[in-house]
Amino acid sequence: MGNIMNWDDTIWAQKELERKEAKEPLKELGQPKDRKDSDQNSKVEKKPEVPIWYKVNLTLEETAAYFGIGINKLREITNEKDCNFVLFIGRKRLIKRRQFEEYLAQRCVI
Repeated sequence: MGNIMNWDDTIWAQKELERKEAKEPLKELGQPKDRKDSDQNSKVEKKPEVPIWYKVNLTLEETAAYFGIGINKLREITNEKDCNFVLFIGRKRLIKRRQFEEYLAQRCVI
């Protein structure tokens, strides 16, 4: 039993600690380890985020958050035939914000 070494005393343990210490500052600074990571991150982050009040057309979720109306109620309103403020792109519904504001201004009850 006298020949059993403690892992913390070995050269491999010291080298592993050095590697971990070298990697930690990179994580703290937010720097990627290699080029592949930086290329992927830059592609994902290029899409600008536009505030809701600048958008012309809103999704149902954005409209619900902006006007305080439930998504189910918005679906019910946009299913009507005389609804002129909805824009369908395939199955996706977009609501024309300005026309919807005018629609709400004319209504007392929804």
